[in-house]
Amino acid sequence: MIFVPLSTRVSTISRVCFAAAVICLGFSGCATRTGKIEKRTGDEIVVAGNFVHTGTRVVTWMEPGGYDAYRVERRFAPFKESDWDTSHEKVKDLRSPSRYSLRKSGLTDEQIEKVRGGGWDLPMLQSVVDQFVLHFDVAGISKTCFKVLHDSRDLSVHFMLDVDGTIYQTLDLKERAWHATSSNNRSIGIEIANMGGYSKEEKSPLHDWYKSDGGKTILTIPARYGTNVLYTKNFVGQPARPEPVRGEVQGHMLSQYDYTPEQYEALAKLTATLCSVFPKIKCDYPRDASGKLITRKLSDDDLGKYQGVLGHYHIQTNKTDPGPALQWDYIIGKAQRLLRQPTEHGATAQLKTRSIELDRSSESK
Repeated sequence: MIFVPLSTRVSTISRVCFAAAVICLGFSGCATRTGKIEKRTGDEIVVAGNFVHTGTRVVTWMEPGGYDAYRVERRFAPFKESDWDTSHEKVKDLRSPSRYSLRKSGLTDEQIEKVRGGGWDLPMLQSVVDQFVLHFDVAGISKTCFKVLHDSRDLSVHFMLDVDGTIYQTLDLKERAWHATSSNNRSIGIEIANMGGYSKEEKSPLHDWYKSDGGKTILTIPARYGTNVLYTKNFVGQPARPEPVRGEVQGHMLSQYDYTPEQYEALAKLTATLCSVFPKIKCDYPRDASGKLITRKLSDDDLGKYQGVLGHYHIQTNKTDPGPALQWDYIIGKAQRLLRQPTEHGATAQLKTRSIELDRSSESK
C-alpha cells in the first residue's frame, strides 16, 4: 500500500477543525500508479508527517536548497571536517550532535514511549503546541542564520523566513527545536531575516545593509556574503518603511529597519496556517489592559498561561527580537482575515482576501 498525507481542510465554521486525510489505499479506486513519484506543489509545511498548505513558498529540509536541522555534521564546514567528532573538537559550543529534542514535558510515560518509538499523531501534537515565537535573526539572510544556529551555536528553529519571502522549514513541527528556552516544548519558532534593532550606544551594522537610492531605501546584502544567496534570483528588497523605526523594547529605545513586504505577506499566511492547525495558538499577540502590544518580557505567570503569537522578548529579558519595527497589527489582522475566509479545495493555500496595507511611513506604531 502507498499512504500519501494530504493537505488539511480548515472548517468554514470553526478555525479549530483540522483533518489529515489518507487518500490512496492500494490499487482500488486510486489513479496513482505504484512507484509514481508525486511532487509537492511548493507551499506545504510538514506537521507530524502531514503536508499542510500555506499559500506561500516553502522549502523544506528534504528538498534541494533546503536546510536540514536533522543532520549531525556542520552544513557549511569543509566536508572532511564536518563530521561530529571533528566539529565537537573545533567548535566549543557544540555540545550535542542533535540540535533538537523530544517535546516530552506534560506527556505521560506511555505517551513518551509512543512518540519516541512511533512518532506523533496530530491530536497529541495539537494538545502540546500553543505558542508561535517570532525572532529576528541578526544574520541578514537565512543561509547565514542556519550556519550560525546549526554550525556554531548548537541551536535550531522550525522555520526561517528570508528577505525575499521564502520560508525554509528545517524540522517537522513535532520536534522540540531549541530557540526560546522555557517555551521550547510548547512552541513553534521562526527566525525572520533582519539585522535587528540597536540603541544609540551600540555599534550598528545597519549602514552596511541599507542604502539610499533615489529616495528609496534598498536592502543591500554585503558582497562578503557571496552571490546567489537567495531563492529568488536578482531579488531587490526594500524595507516596508524607508526610514529606521524607533521604539521601546524591554525599556530601551531601539532603532531598526522594517521587514520587507514579501516577509510580511509570507508571515501572515504562515501564521494563519499555524493558528488553523493548532487550535491552542490564538491568533493574537500579548496586549496590556488597554489593548496595546506589550513590549517587554511577560511575567512568569502570564507567560505560563499565554497561548498565541509572541516575540522572543516576551519570553526572555535579555532578548529584543523581533524588535520595534515589526507590524504586529498587519500580521495578525491579515491572518485573522485569512482564517475567516472560506477555503477552496480544502487548503489554506487557496484563501483569497482583500489586501491590508502595510504601514509604509517612517513612524513607529
